[in-house]
Amino acid sequence: MVLAACSWYFLVETENAMRVMRGDGLFIELMWAMMEPHESVRYLGATAIMWVVMMIAMMVPAVMPMVVVFRQLDRGAKSEFDSVLFAGGYLLAWSVFSIAAAALQWMLHGAGLLHGDLLSVRPLLAAGLLMIAGAYQLTPMKEACLDKCRSPIGFFLANWRTGRGGAIQMGLQHGLFCIGCCWMLMLIMFVGGAMSVITMALLSAFILAERVLPAGPWVARVPGIGLIVWGGYIAIVA
Repeated sequence: MVLAACSWYFLVETENAMRVMRGDGLFIELMWAMMEPHESVRYLGATAIMWVVMMIAMMVPAVMPMVVVFRQLDRGAKSEFDSVLFAGGYLLAWSVFSIAAAALQWMLHGAGLLHGDLLSVRPLLAAGLLMIAGAYQLTPMKEACLDKCRSPIGFFLANWRTGRGGAIQMGLQHGLFCIGCCWMLMLIMFVGGAMSVITMALLSAFILAERVLPAGPWVARVPGIGLIVWGGYIAIVA
């Protein structure tokens, strides 16, 4: 939770730096790098850092229930360290996803599709992204991955591995299920703004709610229908 809090602080400071674009220090250097997509290596490096920190901030709350159950099951003398390894494997999976997201942002920005202080897409593209994310919420793949994320005991019974290597492997595997559950939702970051802390916070709260609310198909489907309607409305009025 300390790691997540530090990540949120980093994100708030970088958003502030993006809005003013003046001063010096780490935050403003990162922001200037993220405004120059023609400088490919520099841009991708800064953007990958941002996405990794973003995923840590957003996904640590979502994985905490799983980590608590893992620690209760792994009652060895070094269960605390094994729990850190499990969480590390989980965040490693999301870090790989972050690199892909940074590459997508670089392509969108280079094509002139990201605009404004917070780097958001134009209304018509935003409408398309919302409808795509909403449609994914209604798919069997979304439901299957969400079931894996919602049932810690079921996940560990089916995938338990012993030792430190097993802890990392289980963390990676759970991370992949979580990515399968949420990757389309992350497209909404380009709607609200890739640097928008409010959008990050709302998505983080929604992802956590999907895991802790009482089970039922409505958990994913009702928000999915809402995203489709929202996207349709934007497309009409744009």
